[in-house]
Amino acid sequence: MTKLRARTFTALVFTIITLCSSTAAWAQHNANEQPIQPVSIQEHHETEEINTTEVILDHIQDNYVWEYWGHSSFGLPVILYTSKGLEVFSGAKLFDEHHKPVAYQGNHTYKVNPDTKKIELIGADGKVDAKATFYDVSITKNVATLLLTTTLILFIFLYMAKRYTKQGITSAPKGIQSVLEPFIIFIRDDVAKPNIGPKYAKFMPLLLSLFFFIWLNNMLGLVPFFPGGANLSGNIAFTLVLAVVVFFVVNLNGNANYWGHIFAMPGVPKWLLVLLTPIEIVGIFIKPVSLMIRLFANITAGHVLVLALICLIFVLKSIAVAAVAVPFAVFIYFIELLVAFLQAFIFTMLTSLYIGMAVEEHHHEAKAH
Repeated sequence: MTKLRARTFTALVFTIITLCSSTAAWAQHNANEQPIQPVSIQEHHETEEINTTEVILDHIQDNYVWEYWGHSSFGLPVILYTSKGLEVFSGAKLFDEHHKPVAYQGNHTYKVNPDTKKIELIGADGKVDAKATFYDVSITKNVATLLLTTTLILFIFLYMAKRYTKQGITSAPKGIQSVLEPFIIFIRDDVAKPNIGPKYAKFMPLLLSLFFFIWLNNMLGLVPFFPGGANLSGNIAFTLVLAVVVFFVVNLNGNANYWGHIFAMPGVPKWLLVLLTPIEIVGIFIKPVSLMIRLFANITAGHVLVLALICLIFVLKSIAVAAVAVPFAVFIYFIELLVAFLQAFIFTMLTSLYIGMAVEEHHHEAKAH
């Protein structure tokens, strides 16, 4: 109990320090962005105004640079294929020292749209060339985070597999094994077996990959400095790919019983099938869509809420507001730690449930016998 309290206190102190340091770094960023100079009271008030929408969107959207502390960042590889061939340069060239988009002259003139965070080609007239076509395969912050988490998961689980090969599965787990083995057993015994049944072992690699991959990305998204800070699980393209993978796994493994209940449900009058069959067909696509939207919306909402509370301090410029906003932001931050795990668990559980529905065998004849 004493160890648990000590760990809880340590986590609380770390979270408070993280939030306060992030707030201080961001305040320093604004101070650097607004040089001190003699201005009137009205002008001074205007220079201190911040665009909360811009601040929040800057965090939850993808980017061509990766901030590692405060206003400091490093450029990621920008890889473009245009009509003049392949062009590679650093993403830092697309922004100035205050992280504002600037034009970069290469084979073409490029500039990042401040709203969409996408690269646009600028024509000779200084306006966006809407007719220009190019392919952007850059290593953005989300892509870099994706590569990082993939590498970490491969390293950790290949290391664990090597340890199990040498020591056997009956030996006491050590190190990282003792941390992750309870979660592996939890996914096997409380998620896969109850929802899928005897064929659970075939789908365990997929379920474990989904759970740990989503969980790790959610946790890294809550770290405000390098190597965290990317809102990967809050990117609709990321959750879309996961949903598409689940869609194909479920439907490619569907047996005759699964498809029979969709197109010709047993015991249902034929005239009623005209209404129910289209609903069941639509349900095939609604299931992965619900997985996609749930993960995207919950993770994004948490990030927006924490950032909105921090922005209140700078908008209202009140110590009283800070005294309320910071503790509440810490509370929401702890809730987000729980949500990071819950969303990974829910995505994995629903995936196993859908797979179980697809591979379930028909038992009516066996029961009658």
